[in-house]
Amino acid sequence: MALSVSALCGWSLRTLENRTVDRLTVFSRNAHSAAKRQGKSKSKWMGVVGLEVHAQLCSNSKLFSGSRVQFSAPPNSLVSFLDASLPGTLPVLNRHCVEGAVMTGLALNCTINKKSTFDRKHYFYADLPVGYQITQQRCPIATNGNLAYSLCVGKNRNQMIPKLVRIKQIQLEQDSGKSLHDDARTQTLIDLNRAGVGLIEIVMEPDMCCGDEAAAAVRELQLILQTLGTSHGNMAEGQLRVDANVSVHRPGEPYGVRAEVKNINSARFLARAIDYEIQRQIEVLENGEKILNETRAFNYKSGFMPEPNLPPLVIYDNETLPSNMNPQQVVNIDHIREQLPELPNVKRTRLVEKYNILAEHSFTLVNEDGLVEFFENVVEQTQANPRKVIGWIINDLLALLKQNNLRVNQSPIRPSALSELLILLEKGFISSSAAKQVFVELWKGEGKTAAQIVEEKELGLIQDQQKLEQICQCVIEGHPAEVSEIQQGNWKVLNKLIGRVQRATHGRAAATVVKAILEKKLS
Repeated sequence: MALSVSALCGWSLRTLENRTVDRLTVFSRNAHSAAKRQGKSKSKWMGVVGLEVHAQLCSNSKLFSGSRVQFSAPPNSLVSFLDASLPGTLPVLNRHCVEGAVMTGLALNCTINKKSTFDRKHYFYADLPVGYQITQQRCPIATNGNLAYSLCVGKNRNQMIPKLVRIKQIQLEQDSGKSLHDDARTQTLIDLNRAGVGLIEIVMEPDMCCGDEAAAAVRELQLILQTLGTSHGNMAEGQLRVDANVSVHRPGEPYGVRAEVKNINSARFLARAIDYEIQRQIEVLENGEKILNETRAFNYKSGFMPEPNLPPLVIYDNETLPSNMNPQQVVNIDHIREQLPELPNVKRTRLVEKYNILAEHSFTLVNEDGLVEFFENVVEQTQANPRKVIGWIINDLLALLKQNNLRVNQSPIRPSALSELLILLEKGFISSSAAKQVFVELWKGEGKTAAQIVEEKELGLIQDQQKLEQICQCVIEGHPAEVSEIQQGNWKVLNKLIGRVQRATHGRAAATVVKAILEKKLS
C-alpha cells in the first residue's frame, strides 16, 4: 500500500495541485488555434528552444541501492532502507549505470570526463524523503557532444533536412518517488518504488527554434538510446521525460527570458507545447508585458553541495588503466567504445548506399525495431531488387503490423516465408495479384508455406504455352469490336483483351506472356 504523506513525514500536506498537467492540458486544447494566430508575428520573432531530457537507465537495480527496478510493481514493494532514507544507510554506485552513461556519451560524440563528482541538490518534496537529490550538476560524466538528426519537411514530409544540436552535458542522477492523489483529492500518497532509479540527464544547448525540431531531436535520441540498450526510452512509462526551455527574441537581438515547460512524455505533444509556448511569449511581449523566468539554473542559494558519502567517480581508458588494477573492477572507456553498436544515422546511410533505397525508406526501416534485420534477411535470401523488397515490407507487412498493433518480432510472416513468396514471384511461378493473395494467407499464420498455399489454391501461373494460346484465341474471337480497333492502330485497347484473358484464367496467366501472344496473333 502507498504511504500517506502524513504517515511518512509526520505531518499533513494539503492536496498538491499538478500545475504541469493543468498547463499541458491548456496546451493541448489551444495548440491548433495558436498555430493559426502565429502567422502575423512569426516573421518578427524567432523561437529559441533547449531541452533537458531525463532517460531511465536500463538496470535491474537502482543507482545507489540493490532494490529491483520494475514498472507497475505494487506500491512501495521495491524500497530499500536507503531509498526510504533511514539513518545510517550509505549509497553504493551501480557500475552498470555508469557504463550506460559512458556509452551514451560516446554515441553522442561527448568528451568523457575521467573524473566526475556527485552533488546534493537540496529541496523538499514528499516523494524525496531524504530532502535532496544526488546528481552531477557541477562536474558531470560527459560534456560537449552533439546529436545529428533530420527534420522531415515538404507536403508529404518526405524531404529530409539535416540538423545538429549541441549536447552541453550528460549527468548521472537518481529519480524521485511518485505522488499519488486519491480520488477525493483530500490526501496525497507516496510510492517510493521509483525513488533512486538511475537516470541520465542529457542537457541540450538552445540550438532549436520550434516544436518540430525539438520533437525530431527527441525521437532520434530515443532511437539511439534504444539501439545502445542504455534506456528503453518508453515515454508512456515515464522512462523518457523532457523539459523544454523556451524563449523568443527579435532577429539580431539578445535571447529573451526563458520559460520552462516540464515533464512532457510525448514527442508529438512536445512539439505542440513548445509552439504554443513560443506563441504565448510573443503575445505577452507584444502586449507590453514581461516573461517570467521559470528556468532552473545552478545557483549556490538553490542548495547544491558536494555529496559527502560518495567519492569522485574515476573511470579509465587503455592508456590510464593502472597495471595493478583488475580490468573487471573498473569502467574502461575504450572497452565500451568497442562495444558500440551501429547507430541509427550510420545505419540509414549504409542502407541507402548499399541497397540504393530512398532516404525516407531508410528512416522507416530504422525507426521500427527489428525491421532492418527483417529487410536484410529477405534481400539476402532472395537476391531480389531491394526496392521491390522494401515495397512489400513497408506497404504490406508494416501496414498489417500497425493495423494489428504488433511489433516486428510478433509478425506471423517470418523473413523466410516472405523470401519464398518473392522467389516464386521473381521466377514467374505466380502473378503479382496471386502473390498478394498468398501474402494474406501467410498472415493467417496457419503454418503453411507459400508453395503449399499456391498449390492448394491453384494460384500458380499456367505454364502450358499451347493452352494459353487457345485461351487468347477464344478471347480474340469473342471480342471482334476490340480486335477491329487494334487493327485500325489503337493498340491501347490491347490492355482490355489482356484483362479478359486474365479473368478467363483467374489471374493465372503471366501478363507479359499474354501480351506477346496477342500481339503476335493480331499483327
